[in-house]
Amino acid sequence: MFSLSLRCHYFTTSYMNKLTDREEELMDILWNKGAMFVREIIEEMPDPKPHFNTVSTFVRLLENKGFVKHTKFGGSYRYEAAVSRDDFSRSRLRDVVDHYFGSSLKASVSALFHEENISDDELRSLIETVISQRKKNPNN
Repeated sequence: MFSLSLRCHYFTTSYMNKLTDREEELMDILWNKGAMFVREIIEEMPDPKPHFNTVSTFVRLLENKGFVKHTKFGGSYRYEAAVSRDDFSRSRLRDVVDHYFGSSLKASVSALFHEENISDDELRSLIETVISQRKKNPNN
């Protein structure tokens, strides 16, 4: 019970939002392919392939951070993502908005518009999407 609540708490903090490049690479594999054994994960990685122990260590670190969970099969473990890509992405985006834009969604969106030269049609489409989402989830 303690470890579950501890993992939930950590995911809501910025500590949990951070992944190294290698950790993110492993999470991408698990998000795209689903549950896998370490050897299967390694097969999905680009050459040169890392050593089994290296990948195993990274996966266990991700499990300690609450991103990965495992199921035991005999003497080995099959790992899968414990956090969805969407939840992780939203959490990272919130962290960026909070850290770099003073928690201002308006300032962050304005910065994107300034840098991206968004067309009037794209802007209208974005506004329609936001309005549609608001109607589906009026509490957000």
